[in-house]
Amino acid sequence: MIILFERILSILTLTTHKRNWTKRKIYVFIFFILVFPFESYGQKTMNIDSLEQAFKNEQVPNNELFEFLRIISFNHPDPDEALFYSTELIQIAQKSDSTYYLYLGHLLKGNALNSKGNQSEALESYYESAKLAEKINPYNDFYQGDVNTAIAGVYSAMGNHSNSVRFYKKAISIHMKNDSLRSLAKALENLGDEYLTVSKPDSALIMFEQSGPLFKKLGYLPGIAMNIGNKGVAYIYLGQNELAEAEINHAMNMFEKMENYYAISNFLSYLSDLYSSQGDLDLAVKYSKRSLAISEKYGLKGEISKANLQLSSLYEKSGDPETSLFYYKNHIAYKDSVNNIATVQQMADIRTDYEVSQKQLEVDLLQQKQRIQKIVLYLIIGALVLIVGLAFGLFRRYKFIEKTKSLIEIERNRSDKLLLNILPEQTARELKEYGKVKAKKFESVSVLFTDFKGFTELSEDLSPEDLVKSVDYYYQKFDEIIKENGLEKIKTIGDSYMAAAGLPFPQKDHAHKLLSAAIQIDAFVRETKLNGPDDIKKFDIRIGINSGPVVAGVVGSDKFAYDIWGDTVNIASRMESSSIPGKINISESTYKLVKDDFDCEYRGEIQAKNKGKLKMYFVRGLKT
Repeated sequence: MIILFERILSILTLTTHKRNWTKRKIYVFIFFILVFPFESYGQKTMNIDSLEQAFKNEQVPNNELFEFLRIISFNHPDPDEALFYSTELIQIAQKSDSTYYLYLGHLLKGNALNSKGNQSEALESYYESAKLAEKINPYNDFYQGDVNTAIAGVYSAMGNHSNSVRFYKKAISIHMKNDSLRSLAKALENLGDEYLTVSKPDSALIMFEQSGPLFKKLGYLPGIAMNIGNKGVAYIYLGQNELAEAEINHAMNMFEKMENYYAISNFLSYLSDLYSSQGDLDLAVKYSKRSLAISEKYGLKGEISKANLQLSSLYEKSGDPETSLFYYKNHIAYKDSVNNIATVQQMADIRTDYEVSQKQLEVDLLQQKQRIQKIVLYLIIGALVLIVGLAFGLFRRYKFIEKTKSLIEIERNRSDKLLLNILPEQTARELKEYGKVKAKKFESVSVLFTDFKGFTELSEDLSPEDLVKSVDYYYQKFDEIIKENGLEKIKTIGDSYMAAAGLPFPQKDHAHKLLSAAIQIDAFVRETKLNGPDDIKKFDIRIGINSGPVVAGVVGSDKFAYDIWGDTVNIASRMESSSIPGKINISESTYKLVKDDFDCEYRGEIQAKNKGKLKMYFVRGLKT
């Protein structure tokens, strides 16, 4: 409080000695920014515009530049502008050797990058801010609190739930110790939101009930609005739809007055989910398209990706696979996918070899052209030289053509083989014949997901070479098992392996075949852990399977891939994430198809978005 008072006094003293009234208004206005929260977001936008104009007109004294840039970056509604001003703050702080404002600059830069959907860059900026926070006061962790909250938010966006919860709880502990009410309220609210992402509405509401009163005590309107909207989302998970709709609409009205479009986009998406669960697909599509329009207008990459995926799912439900594929392709364009390192490298090597052979072919053609020109020159000298030279040239040309045809045939065969490694044979033929593949709906397939337990933590201890070697060791065997059972590998994403049965040709026993393959995969992982090579990292594996309808097609134009999507795929992924290491977790739909031949153990239910509670079963093995 003493420091704040001294700062206010210095600003007011400064304004007393200024005769220019325009400048004096700017300094007095900084005082109100520091002491009082903005009453409305519209007012804040107008005030930020005034500060930006003062900065651009060079009306700000050097000793006030830090606070100007901090306030503009923190409150600016445009992520690109916020990024610009935070970068300016970092540059000025570096020149002035100000550790405190360097800490704030990197923290604000991380906020702007996170708003734009650049999570990896945001995380780098936050960790830099954390290092600087330790230098400010190594004996007090006060400044670490907000950085931990920010880092937790990025991990949440990246889908790393365990790290997100760990950093949120660390931040809450720091804020409680230092009695930082506003930062504490924010951390509690975000932790509640993280619990919602993993379908734990009861735990989320406990956090919201603690953060809500703190926001009201502080009179912080954005926090109050977010708290109201988040409670509405929790009520959706709990099936209290009328209460949920009322709370979310209340929150969106507040955010609309504040022009907070990121929050509006999120809550429009949740309203779309709500109406979809009620069976009103037209209204669900309307809200989802509004969410997409706002996200595109303000460059919110993460929300653009989610809105496209949501529209893809809605159009699939309404029986329009072509439109569903259109939005799914848009979703893929914005999604940061982590491909299997070994596969990417292999494809890069093949492409490099092909390019080298093409360059060599061009060199050979150029040399042959020079030889032919020499032959023409010899023809002018005499008829005998013409005949001998022409015969020699034709012979060499014949051999060259034969060699060229052979090279072209080799490259064509390699290209065809690579295409068959990427796409099913029928799909590859369709792509070669027509230049595109039409999206198809399959009424009954089974989808498998696997995931290595603790892969992220274990991979941090390995070199890139050892990590690729270990993952490739497992995936080669998985590919072999899938092929032996007549199934279709879809893709790998990092340490996640995805396969399906029942496509591209329908199979009556698709669930049996996929489950048999899953049992072989589990047995291989167990055996590897006991007797595998010493230079291979040993993992535990989770496996999940679900059965139902999917839409399949080829996405992309240059680096195309055969992919499937729909609620069946999403639920299969939930079966895997809800499994435990060493177990095969299947949904009720898969259980009904295999219960006569496989010994299964009922293990409870999980809450799934738009699906209510889903029953799950562990597979023990074949019935004897």
